[in-house]
Amino acid sequence: MAHTIELQTISDDRGSLTVIEKVLPFDIKRVYYIYNVVGERGGHKHKKTIQALIALNGACQVHVVNGTSKESFHLDSPDKCLIVNPDDWHTMDNFSKGTILLVLASECYDEEYYIEERC
Repeated sequence: MAHTIELQTISDDRGSLTVIEKVLPFDIKRVYYIYNVVGERGGHKHKKTIQALIALNGACQVHVVNGTSKESFHLDSPDKCLIVNPDDWHTMDNFSKGTILLVLASECYDEEYYIEERC
C-alpha cells in the first residue's frame, strides 16, 4: 500500500535544502511534473512502475485503492514524499493554485504498463 516518507531537509538562515538520496525503493528512470491542473489526474495503476510523488509547491490530495484498502494522502510540503506501488490505483485532485507535483518513476513511459480499469 502507498505510504509517505519524510525527506531529509537541512534548514538554516539561508533557506532549506531537501535531499532525495538512498531513500527511494527504486532507481529513477523517469521524472515529470504536473501543474496547472483543473480537475482530476491519474485514474490508473501500473503493472510494474513505482512512483514517488512530491508537492514541490502548493498542495493536492492523492486517493489510493489497492483492492483491500483505501486511503487518502494530503501532499502539502516538499519534504513529504508519497510512494505509490504498482498495485495502487490512484487519482490526484483538489490541487491548490500554483501546485507543482513532482513524480519520480521506476520505469520509462510505456502505455502497456498502465491499467485503467478501476479497482
